[in-house]
Amino acid sequence: MTDSPLGSPDPAGAAIPASAAVAPTPSAAPAASPGDADLRQAMHRVRAEVGKAVVGQDGTVTGLLIALLARGHVLLEGVPGVAKTLLVRSFSRALGLDTHRVQFTPDLMPGDVTGSLVYDARSGEFEFRAGPVFTHVLLADEINRTPPKTQAALLEAMEERQVSSDGVSRPLPDPFLVAATQNPVEHEGTYTLPEAQLDRFLLKLVVDLPGRDAEVDVLRRHAGGFDPRRLGEAGMDAVVTPAEILAAQRAAASVAVADDVLGYVVDLARATRQSPSVLLGVSPRASTGLLAAAKAWAWLVGSPAITPDHVQTMLVPVWRHRIRLRPEADFEGVSVDAVLTSVLQQTRVPL
Repeated sequence: MTDSPLGSPDPAGAAIPASAAVAPTPSAAPAASPGDADLRQAMHRVRAEVGKAVVGQDGTVTGLLIALLARGHVLLEGVPGVAKTLLVRSFSRALGLDTHRVQFTPDLMPGDVTGSLVYDARSGEFEFRAGPVFTHVLLADEINRTPPKTQAALLEAMEERQVSSDGVSRPLPDPFLVAATQNPVEHEGTYTLPEAQLDRFLLKLVVDLPGRDAEVDVLRRHAGGFDPRRLGEAGMDAVVTPAEILAAQRAAASVAVADDVLGYVVDLARATRQSPSVLLGVSPRASTGLLAAAKAWAWLVGSPAITPDHVQTMLVPVWRHRIRLRPEADFEGVSVDAVLTSVLQQTRVPL
């Protein structure tokens, strides 16, 4: 089985059966070019650079890289204090990209995110004042604390990579990534993300508490004077250029995929819709998202073509937020991750 992008046998914590693994087939596509190797090495440098500030979250960093390569967005879920915000700030700094942070609150208005028309008394005309969404990496902190009206302000930006105001569409910078955070424990004063909003996130990554050794390392760094508000003092630098990021995105998108693997993705999607525990299965957009993430992961590990193993590795983080369980399944304590693991086990793997 291909190494997991999230540092464990499976990125979601749900075991993938060994029988489902299929070895890569280099003959299925031309070998990667030396340029690809250089770009891939640059992406791996990002992981090492983020590690100067964040401890014990290598898997989440890789998930962010996969989302970036696949031109998707990430929903980070974890309790307060597990370095979600620091992780995104460190990631954007290692990429050398501009980043803006928006603290989502109940009184936040759509114009506070996208921008709005402002009257200029000197010219006597309205001019558009760009909001914080006009950046390369947008950190939407505690996105579920703002009403759906403001959450929806991100839909066009995430899907179309533009903002429309007063009949004018303004393109966002490229590359563009939204990294949103939410707390899975505290629900008072929060708004459930609507299905349309969730569907725009390519990945949902669960940011767990660090292990004992990693937490000791965190304390050791702080005892040595590390200040998470001053990443420059941690020796963090940009290790890739925007041109390299765009080239890596194009390279990942060009990874070959055979028809039987495409059929495998469709069979998995149809299986979620037929599961007795599922009220709402995944949509065709979820299938294309899984394909894009599998391509990014295959490229990152140097495979010239997608195998079923790449699909299996990425399925849970790509689909876990797109499934809705039946009330009786929720009542019985069935989890979405468990349902998706069962789907993987019961769906025939092409050989």
